[in-house]
Formats: sequence, structure tokens, C-alpha cells
Amino acid sequence: MLIYAEGLCFYSLSNESMRLIITTVVGIVIGYWIGTSFPPVIKHKHFFTSGTISYGGDRNSWNSANNQNKDNSSSNSTADIYKIYVPTNPRGAESLPKGIVASESDFYLRRLWGNPDEDLVIRQKYLVTFTVGYEQKDNIDAAIKKFSENFTILLFHYDGRTSEWDEFEWSKRAIHVSARKQAKWWYAKRFLHPDIVAPYEYIFIWDEDLGLEHFDAEEYIKLVKKHGLEISQPGLEPDRGLTWKMTKKRDDHEVHKETEEQPGWCTDPHLPPCAAFVEIMATVFSRDAWRCVWHMIQNDLIHGWGLDFALRKCVEPAHEKIGVVDAQWIAHEVIPSLGNQGQAEKYKAPWEGVRERCKKEWRMFQKRLADADYAYYMEKGILPPNTSIPYF
Repeated sequence: MLIYAEGLCFYSLSNESMRLIITTVVGIVIGYWIGTSFPPVIKHKHFFTSGTISYGGDRNSWNSANNQNKDNSSSNSTADIYKIYVPTNPRGAESLPKGIVASESDFYLRRLWGNPDEDLVIRQKYLVTFTVGYEQKDNIDAAIKKFSENFTILLFHYDGRTSEWDEFEWSKRAIHVSARKQAKWWYAKRFLHPDIVAPYEYIFIWDEDLGLEHFDAEEYIKLVKKHGLEISQPGLEPDRGLTWKMTKKRDDHEVHKETEEQPGWCTDPHLPPCAAFVEIMATVFSRDAWRCVWHMIQNDLIHGWGLDFALRKCVEPAHEKIGVVDAQWIAHEVIPSLGNQGQAEKYKAPWEGVRERCKKEWRMFQKRLADADYAYYMEKGILPPNTSIPYF
């Protein structure tokens, strides 16, 4: 049995060896056949792992390729060194050297000739704007005379009539912007960007129906600076065009910053309309306050109703930096000239449609501001306060 087993094992090993030999011979034959059937495709070519250089020739070719790569690398490095990028420049101007960037402008009128350094005899420190129609030319003429040469004069014309104003000498040095049937805050949003009015310490954005018999602009600014007001207005004569008690002129004050209103109107004595409040008819902004307020003006809400209740968001503490200047007061003539630019429809006079639009804008602005406040507090994980702006 043992001999038989050993013989079986030997027999098995012999069969396996034969299979290996045969497989090897067949592989050699097939390999030889493949090798002689196809011409050489790649000969003497070396690839470099950089992925940028290949060598396919003699030593001179290699040296040339290597030198070219070094030249390209050096060129790219040089280009990077001289590439300008200033991240602190205004958006879109990062590729300019800082010294050539003029990010702010002004309304200073310049000559078409001569040396630019000699153009300006005076650089006005303040800006006053009126939104006007030609029918109010006499009132505006009287008002402009209350502003010294320290003021740049800018008129927004809602009736398209500009050339007629040249009957006034001051009109020839004023800036005139014309767009038909637009309101004051439409112009302010588009032509009083903070970077445009940056040279001016104070910006007056006023209506056309104001009586300035008892007003002096230079004296007004002295009082504003004395009392630290960032947003202000002159006091109003108490018997003409008065809506809010806060704006009523007081005889025993230079400036006042708070008042008492109708019961229930003021949830907090430091909030509008009892404090931190002026109207939008004759508002005066400091440069810094205007930079904030401009961003709050909505493009489509052109009458600005409700904005006066939100001005407090732009100064801190608002009840100390917003106020009414009593010693320099004005009268509200209540002339609905802009209202007459509306359109009569459905048996309504033009001014009625304008008034309805004003009220609608007020509600829309209140909602937008409340929604924006709520979204901010929710994002921060803070419980919103009860209200951000009074509703009337």
C-alpha cells in the first residue's frame, strides 16, 4: 500500500511539471509573435512627474527644455511680484494702487480751463438741498438768502423747469437736478450718496414750503455743535402747520430734546415721538449720521414717511443727539405743491392720491423695519424686544 501511494504521488508530480513546461513554452511563443508583429511606439522617451516637462531627444534638448522651464517660472514669479492688489480699497478697485483711488467726491463746481489747483476760491463746508417747483421760486429765493457762501446749494426740480431759475444770481452757482414728479427722498437716495457729500459737515434736506424769516443758517450750526446734535431741525412756529408737539418751538430754550405727547403715544419717554425724534420736512444731518440714514432709505418708498421715527437707529444715545433748535425757528407754510403733481383718478384730486401713497409707504416701511429687526435678533438667538418702531 505504501509503495502504491508513493508511486501515485510521483505520478501526480510528473503531470504537474509537464503542464508548467507546456504553459511556459506557449507563453514564450506568443510573446515572441506579439513582439515581432508591432513596431516600436515609444523609443527613448522619458516622462517627468512634474507634468510640465517632457524629454524626447539628446542632452542639448534636455538642457533647452530645462532652461525654458526656469525662464517661465521666473517670469511668473516676476509677474506676481508686480501684480497690484489692495484689499482695503473700495470694492471693485482692488487692482488700483491706493494713491490713485478717489473714493469720495463733492458738488464743487470747477472750471473748464486753467490749473485745477486754482479752481476753488472757497470749499463750502455745508450742503443745503431743496426739492422745488418753479411756482415756489419766490419762497425759495428768500430761503436761499439765509444761507451763507459756506453752503453749496442743490435744487431738485420735480417739475422739470430749471433754466427759469437763472433770473436769480445765486442760481448760477447752484447745482440743479431735474427729474419730473419725484419726491425729496427719491432724489436723496440717488444723488446724496454718503461718498458724494462726504466733504460737508452738515447736510440740510428741506422742503420748499418753509418760511425762514427768523432763521440764520450759520447761527443754527453753532447751536447744533454746542448741544451735540447729530440729527436736528429748527423749531416750528406753534400756530402754523404743526403735527407733533416735539417740533413746536419753545421760547425758553435754545434747544429741546424731549416733550410730552398724547397719552399712550410714547411707551418710553426716550422714544419717538416724545424724544429722539424730528420730522422729515426740514431735517439737518451730520455727515456721520447721514451715512447711516442714507442706507435706511428705501429705493421705492420715495416720500419717506415713517423715516423720522427710525432716525434714532443711526445715533447713540438718540435721545441726547436728536433735537429741535428753538433759537432758530421756521414756519411751515403747508403748500401742497408736490401733491398737485399727482394724478386725478376715481373722482379724487391729485393731492389725495399722493397722500394715500404716503400713508401706504409709512405702513410698508414700518413692516420692513420690524421684519428686519426680528430677523436680526432671531439670527443672533436673542428674544426680540416688544417693538422697534411705534405704529400709528
